[in-house]
Amino acid sequence: MDLPLREIAFIGLGSMGLPMAINLAKAGYAVRGHDMRQAAMDALVDHGGSACDGIGAACSGVDALFLMVVNADQAAEILFEGGALEALAPGGTVCLMSTCPPGAVETLAERVGVTGHAFVDCPVSGGVAGAQSATLTMMAACSAELFAALRPALTVMGSKLYHVGEKPGQGAVVKSINQLLCGVHLAAAAEAMALGGKVGLDRNVLLEIVGGSAASSWMLRDRGPRLLEADPNITSTVDIFVKDLGIVMEAGRDAKAAVPLAALAHQLFLAASGAGDGAADDSQVIRSYQRLNAMA
Repeated sequence: MDLPLREIAFIGLGSMGLPMAINLAKAGYAVRGHDMRQAAMDALVDHGGSACDGIGAACSGVDALFLMVVNADQAAEILFEGGALEALAPGGTVCLMSTCPPGAVETLAERVGVTGHAFVDCPVSGGVAGAQSATLTMMAACSAELFAALRPALTVMGSKLYHVGEKPGQGAVVKSINQLLCGVHLAAAAEAMALGGKVGLDRNVLLEIVGGSAASSWMLRDRGPRLLEADPNITSTVDIFVKDLGIVMEAGRDAKAAVPLAALAHQLFLAASGAGDGAADDSQVIRSYQRLNAMA
């Protein structure tokens, strides 16, 4: 597969997908993009890509399709009902980069394989900032040969690329473990800051102390300042962790592995969402603690 000489398709030009597709176009790839939002397709065109009105048009004759969509159900709809697989070149590759349950990814891979196409399970981590700066972490599960073929394109979008196994679903498992830690760390950070606020501490001083001690974590350092704001700018929403921690629990259930901390963190994010804060920055899981402690 010589991707730089052929057109590729990118479906899902959201807050992460759009900068990923733009980075591919800037690197010289002929990118055909498709999204429900015309503004996103226009932005891709502005950076050297092409906009396609339909899924079939985007995928027609291409060697590889990159999917950065909401969930596995949307991926399945695009592939099997939207005409993506029928339009791909014979033997073309589907690269699923969304965060999805491992079991759902395995099922998708099996269904794609029956059609004669290859499948790469390659979720990413790093958020919007990582997508924009091309510093995403990528966790690919596929054959070694396919990994080598796609590596040049993947490294355009991410700076940390890992081949985690050859079985689709393994990448999804790694991503779910990553999200387990992120969600639990963020919930714990929110609990700590809420406690400090409840007892009347200067939370800025508290954050400086714990952020530079053994108690720190990447999530505390990154989300800490926003935990202290009443209405911070949104980088990732509460509802994303509702979804991702739900995937963690599904992965645990399928493996018959208990994940009690993930379940508790999920309930805290779910409580924030249920109170109307689902679209708020994910740091605002602290509002769940504030409500529990009569601080709101």
